[in-house]
Amino acid sequence: MSYEADAHKVQMQILRELLLVASAQFADLQKSTNLTSDHFTFHVKKLIKVGFIAKQADGTYVLTAAGKEYANRMDTDENIIEKQPKISVALIIENSDGKFLAQERLKQPYFGFWGRPTGKIRWGETFIEAAARELMEEAGITADLRIGGFYHKMDYEKVSGDLLEDKLFVLVHGTNPKGDLLVEGEGCRNEWLSSAEFAKKEKSFQSVETITKLATNVHSEFLENKYEYTADEY
Repeated sequence: MSYEADAHKVQMQILRELLLVASAQFADLQKSTNLTSDHFTFHVKKLIKVGFIAKQADGTYVLTAAGKEYANRMDTDENIIEKQPKISVALIIENSDGKFLAQERLKQPYFGFWGRPTGKIRWGETFIEAAARELMEEAGITADLRIGGFYHKMDYEKVSGDLLEDKLFVLVHGTNPKGDLLVEGEGCRNEWLSSAEFAKKEKSFQSVETITKLATNVHSEFLENKYEYTADEY
């Protein structure tokens, strides 16, 4: 069952209390919310149902493993789940002709922009496992993969200055690609392009040249940059 970060403030208060103790009595938790017993019980049952808290044999309440993972992302001053950068892999794959795998994004946001294939790292995956899975799903090929560096990328709207996206990319460099390239995929189009050919694309991500150089460097490095995009580009 899903549980949203904007959960009821009472439930967030209960999670906060249990985050800071080994266990707690019903009465102690209720006291922190100033609610009637019936009203408070409703919220406790909700948290038990979604699997975030559990009642022990001695009658006390504790956070479950899932509850600990969730509540640990909480800003305990504001009782809200903090928004954090997304972690993804960026695939820098080159073939024997010296061309790199390029991908046109055919989904929102950044519809029509060319860049490198990227994908989210799933819970429990290593960086290389995530890269290999995404490369097969996105392009239908395999390659010899290695970690080429890390890149923190922040995109801002030019006029308002609002932060649009905050992402930490694990750059994965791939060589010796094998298999037939999947040209058309769900929400994307793939091509092998030289740097000159890529530069001719009408719309492309500003970071491509930087992450390509970073990933292909023998020594892995870390960089972070800020970029600006107009509202219609995002």
